[in-house]
Amino acid sequence: MEQLFKKGKFFLLLFVITNVFGQSVKRLNDLSIVAQHKRMVFESWGDWRPYPKYFLGIQTNFAYATVWGMWAPNINRDYKEGNDIRPLKPTGEQNLRFTQLKYEEEEAKKIKATSDTIYKRSVQDFAHWTSATVDADPLWLLYYKHMLKPITEFPDTPQSFMEWRLKDQQTYETLNTTGTLKRMQEELDLIKEKYSMSRSMDMPRGKRFIMYHETLIRWRKFVQELRGYNNRTTLLLDYKNILKNNLSTALLSGWTPASDKQIVQNVIQQYQHKY
Repeated sequence: MEQLFKKGKFFLLLFVITNVFGQSVKRLNDLSIVAQHKRMVFESWGDWRPYPKYFLGIQTNFAYATVWGMWAPNINRDYKEGNDIRPLKPTGEQNLRFTQLKYEEEEAKKIKATSDTIYKRSVQDFAHWTSATVDADPLWLLYYKHMLKPITEFPDTPQSFMEWRLKDQQTYETLNTTGTLKRMQEELDLIKEKYSMSRSMDMPRGKRFIMYHETLIRWRKFVQELRGYNNRTTLLLDYKNILKNNLSTALLSGWTPASDKQIVQNVIQQYQHKY
């Protein structure tokens, strides 16, 4: 409480002193200083106070003589007789600075707009770059998701003719015996690895879709080749079965192959009366 009372007395004393000394200060109104202010700001280049006074051609105003006249320093006369250096004249330095500042503000707005555009583009590129947003890409949703779906549905390591999408077990065994399925498994591993990389790695959007397309082309060749092996093997097995059946029928009917001598005699008998 005592500290608060002491602070109140201090501020009251300060207020009284300010009022007393403030009333004792007189306002200074020097016309020469006012003219200098007008001359240096914007009004006009002139009004060189104090003015000269002459008596019989002799300068009688001592103030003028010592400020602008013959007794004045050279710098004062050079200033009076020099160029108009008002900073706020139409072509003054201050107005030029304001104009330059306005120009720089406009340039700053353009730079900011450009940087904002670059930033937004960078954000968009990053959204397509990262693997976290690949599922939201329109081209993926409209085309590649459907076209590459069979790769994910195909088993990683098929172990039966059904998983390999073959016709029957005999075809599977034939391809497995000849080593065809081993080579096809290696190709399948490469396709699935490329597909996994295109979905999980961070890369530009264009490169990602190139990988999609390369994977799709490779998958189509894989399916086409597998279908071709399937068809050729099935046809070979059909021929083999037909030959086997014909041979069995001939053996059952008692047919025996002719010797070379018998074949020659049969040919001679067939063509001996024609020539």
